[in-house]
Amino acid sequence: MKYVSDLIVDVLRGLKIEYVALNPGATFRGIQDSIVNYGGNSMPELIECCHEEVAVAIAHGYAKAKGRPMACILHNIVGLLHGTMAIFNAWCDNAPLIVLGGTGPMDVEKRRPWIDWVHTALVQGNIVRDYTKWDDQPTSVIGAVESLVRAYEVAMTDPKGPVYVCFDVELQESELKEEVDLRPYINKSAPIPPQAEEGALSKVAELLVNAEMPVILADFLGRNKEAVKDLVELAELVSCPVIDLWSRMNFPNTHPLDLGDKSILADADVILALDVKDLYGSITRTERHARQIESIVKDDTKIVQMGLFNVYIRSLVTDYQRYQPTYMTVTCDTSVTLPRLNAMIKSLQGAGRSISREVRSDRFERIKSMHFKERERWREALKREWDKRPLSLPRLAYEIWEVIRSEDWTIGAGAIGTRPGWERRLWDIVRPDQYFGHSWGGGLGYCMPAAIGVALAMRGTGKLVIDLQPDGDLLYTASAIWTAAHHRIPILVVMINNRLYYNDWMHSYEVARMRERPVENARIGNELDNPPPDFATLARSFGCTGIGPIDDPEELRTILRGAVNLVKSDGRLVLVDVLTQPR
Repeated sequence: MKYVSDLIVDVLRGLKIEYVALNPGATFRGIQDSIVNYGGNSMPELIECCHEEVAVAIAHGYAKAKGRPMACILHNIVGLLHGTMAIFNAWCDNAPLIVLGGTGPMDVEKRRPWIDWVHTALVQGNIVRDYTKWDDQPTSVIGAVESLVRAYEVAMTDPKGPVYVCFDVELQESELKEEVDLRPYINKSAPIPPQAEEGALSKVAELLVNAEMPVILADFLGRNKEAVKDLVELAELVSCPVIDLWSRMNFPNTHPLDLGDKSILADADVILALDVKDLYGSITRTERHARQIESIVKDDTKIVQMGLFNVYIRSLVTDYQRYQPTYMTVTCDTSVTLPRLNAMIKSLQGAGRSISREVRSDRFERIKSMHFKERERWREALKREWDKRPLSLPRLAYEIWEVIRSEDWTIGAGAIGTRPGWERRLWDIVRPDQYFGHSWGGGLGYCMPAAIGVALAMRGTGKLVIDLQPDGDLLYTASAIWTAAHHRIPILVVMINNRLYYNDWMHSYEVARMRERPVENARIGNELDNPPPDFATLARSFGCTGIGPIDDPEELRTILRGAVNLVKSDGRLVLVDVLTQPR
């Protein structure tokens, strides 16, 4: 006998969904049984979690690392509500994941007293509709198949994002009356990405080759790994700086045309924004405490925006800030458009319809000088803060780098300090698979489970996955450590532990300062001390290795080297708790 939930597993397997993360719940017991007993817990395999937010964030990290969805299942209303923060993070971060749910029975004659009533919504997708790309609640066998396939396509169509499909309990557990031929649904090519109109692209090429100081902003371009090399070629053809906004790794930070300092925007006569979600925020300067904003660019600067975010925005949250007028907006997929743009630029330069090679060469040397001066300033900051105790963030970044630089490594999540952090300043980050970006939603609890998702995607490759883990963030989803231990997911966790909700402390401090009140009281309500959380013991309590807290800078490198060796040899999570300066 075969059941509809078995068919759902067949579809997931046909879509090559490797893993399904879940915290168990009665409304998807049919699907859970089918994964384990019908599917043999292989393609997909269950990843057990202690909280729905952990399950969604693991799928979030996996999707960014793998470039395709992982699934998670959330139990009716209560599980969905628990997972909403993580779904919102994935929405803001354009991560493709398939969120499945269970509900009902929708037939009121078959509901158990009380529990089935308070856990059934009409329609359950309303809870997350404002921050998912699409949701559905199919009521038939074929409807379930089509809904899953459509969900996959919608999630994977740029701009990518989470989708939600909810299955009625009775539908899941009903007997499958006849076999369904899945070949028409799953043996098909991916949607063709949209390309830029020829005339518009030609105009962009002419602007770039004749600009006095063109500047490129790149944000989500690196989600398509091949686009990174095309961006490098574009920058070198035009001899212009690239400012990587680091929602993904878009441009090698060792390249002489890489700049972190946005002050170059003041000189720009042409700005090309590639897959930049928040254009306004990217070209303005903010005094965060007084909330005063000013533009960095000149009034006559020609801004060209290329990407797909105009087809993605919703009115619930304006993570794109204020409307920014542009000279041109080109709706396209940059991964297929950049090679064409580069070809046009080569043709214009070959025909002599651009500024001279000498001008481009001089500009290259100017940007190269700025690049190396910037890196030298960061190294000088490292020297100034070398001996601080607890460790300064530059010293922490340097010590980690000295240990992992010869490894095949990736940052699963987190940053050492305010993004872009000190790892971006002191490490050599040259490949898209070395950094997958932060969470745009800004919800605490993201880093640990997202890094575990990245490590799950990398499992078996020999890659060392590192979680640069803030202390306050971990306390939201600490049970994710158990998931890593239970499923033997290897990961190095380095705690950035200042025993403080530092961002909120800064706000409290600034308000007290402006009001001429005691600034020392800013710690009240913001500190993670008295008693301090013992993160090393927490890791050990979940069956992992925990080391620390460490406050001696001279010990750190040896301890980190031992931790790396343990992750590689034991194949488990190792947590190193490091006490750090607040900034």
